[in-house]
Amino acid sequence: MLLRLAFKSLLSRILTVSLTIFAIALSVALFLGVEKVRTGAKASFADTISGTDLIVGARSGGVQLLLYSVFRVGNATNNVTWQSYQDIANRDEVEWIVPLSLGDSHRGFRVLGTTAEFFDRYKYRGGRDVQFADGQAFDDLFDAVIGADVATALDYTLGDEIIVAHGIASFTEHDDKPFKVSGVLKKTGTPVDRTVFVSLEAIEAIHIDWQGGGRSQNTISAEDVRQMELNPKAVTAALVGVTSRLKIFGLQRWVNEYAEEPLLAILPGVALSELWSLIGVAETALVGVSIMVVITALLGMVAMIFSGLNERRREMALLRAMGARPRTILMLLTTEAALMSFVAVLLGVTLLYTGLFVARSYIDAAFGLYLDITWPTAREFIVLALVVVAGTAVSLIPALRAYFLSLADGMQVRN
Repeated sequence: MLLRLAFKSLLSRILTVSLTIFAIALSVALFLGVEKVRTGAKASFADTISGTDLIVGARSGGVQLLLYSVFRVGNATNNVTWQSYQDIANRDEVEWIVPLSLGDSHRGFRVLGTTAEFFDRYKYRGGRDVQFADGQAFDDLFDAVIGADVATALDYTLGDEIIVAHGIASFTEHDDKPFKVSGVLKKTGTPVDRTVFVSLEAIEAIHIDWQGGGRSQNTISAEDVRQMELNPKAVTAALVGVTSRLKIFGLQRWVNEYAEEPLLAILPGVALSELWSLIGVAETALVGVSIMVVITALLGMVAMIFSGLNERRREMALLRAMGARPRTILMLLTTEAALMSFVAVLLGVTLLYTGLFVARSYIDAAFGLYLDITWPTAREFIVLALVVVAGTAVSLIPALRAYFLSLADGMQVRN
């Protein structure tokens, strides 16, 4: 009886009730959306690199090694000599190894010297392969492969010329040995998108006539360089895959105790977790903002109920005159609020999953952020239940005011 009465009462004020429900629904959708983005961003961050068992570089800190080898942020404290790289590569535990050589840049994007095997071995998001949107990997000494963000920001296509600058923030360029875009990678949502890839031999080629940060007087042309043996002297870091997971820690210990030079081997997953713990404070800020949005919407519902009390005084008085007790009035208002909150939660969930279904592929392609469409987690169900409870609880404030309204006050004729 009370539920039916509350439902009919809401229908009689369908416009204001609908606006209130929609406002709460939007706040619920925003809250759950932020939660999906938060968990999706954390998962995408953790899957920035996968399928790589160890990252090897000069001895420094684990997070620092991860930053410059994977995220292209900062610089290495030292390089790894080519002899040390070969010693690691020749270990029985090593199934594959990919060298990384950093130090140069192109119009604000880092240039990475590596081998064509990088595009086969680098995995992200649980084992997804790096794919070419156009073109192919290195075929010529001065070929370059560019990430999706590089191609978009600089409007590059196949065959365009690239001049590599010496260093990160340098105005000195290797303009005598230009590169040609041979491939453009698809969007991955990883640092690969913001990287220019060239061959390890090309890194040696553009520096072969450089001394002390500048070009020597005895310059060597690009054609002459092609006839030379371009053996690297050192690399910045290396990605390593082992033959068995059981051998990871043994190889890591061997690298960390390597006698010829100080080296460091890290597990990417562990280092990513450490890095996320440093930058994950943004999670708390996002959740805090979305909670405030929900609270604001609930307060709006309270304001709507309060503003309607004066208009409903005669209605309350008539109910009292027909035998309704004061607690019935209180329960009527709280039931209305519970119904609005419940409908708003259902609508909010519907809006969220409709939006995810429509926009997920675009978000993945544009930002590399994969938002999985799954049932709400136990935590999210608890949050949704709390929204309904909170909506019912805050309605007690105007309900208590209606509770104390007298029958005589409600029947008074007001001019």
